[in-house]
Amino acid sequence: MTTLAVFWLPILLAAVFVFLASSLLHMVLPIHKGDYRKLPDEAPTLAALRSCRVPPGQYMFPCPGSMQEMSAPEMLAKYGEGPVGTMVVRPNGPPRIGAALVCWFLFCLVVGAVVANVAGVALLPGTDGLRVFRVTGTVALLAYGLSNVSDSIWKGVRWSTTLKFLFDGAIYAAVTGATFAWLWPAAL
Repeated sequence: MTTLAVFWLPILLAAVFVFLASSLLHMVLPIHKGDYRKLPDEAPTLAALRSCRVPPGQYMFPCPGSMQEMSAPEMLAKYGEGPVGTMVVRPNGPPRIGAALVCWFLFCLVVGAVVANVAGVALLPGTDGLRVFRVTGTVALLAYGLSNVSDSIWKGVRWSTTLKFLFDGAIYAAVTGATFAWLWPAAL
């Protein structure tokens, strides 16, 4: 077992490289351009939401109060009439991109630390680079890519969007795996 402190450099560099790769994927390539759609006739919908004073939060509509209510005739009628969906309302004002980027980088550091922890337990110093890449890349893929699948299963995110995030996650996993393989400690 290798201690986590040994991996401070691959953790940091993997986070930096993933951050840079994600910036390129989202700013240079247009693959995420259609991830969100504009509401038809947006102005009256926004006016209706403003008039209801909907605070920031996560919402489901229609929203039953219990599992029993979910199958009640009134709720089934609401589902049939539609619309049915989920919605995230953020605080008013422009998106806080700076804060989101800081959180994303911190998340990349956490993923790197988890990858290092698993690899430090599973692999010995001096392990060949391909094996290090496979183990660390697989753990990183779990965090960066497969975590998005539940959004399509439970929240109704289009599968095409989730597949794009899986593609992103595979790239981030490869970057992480390559970084750890490059900086893996030699045999003691």
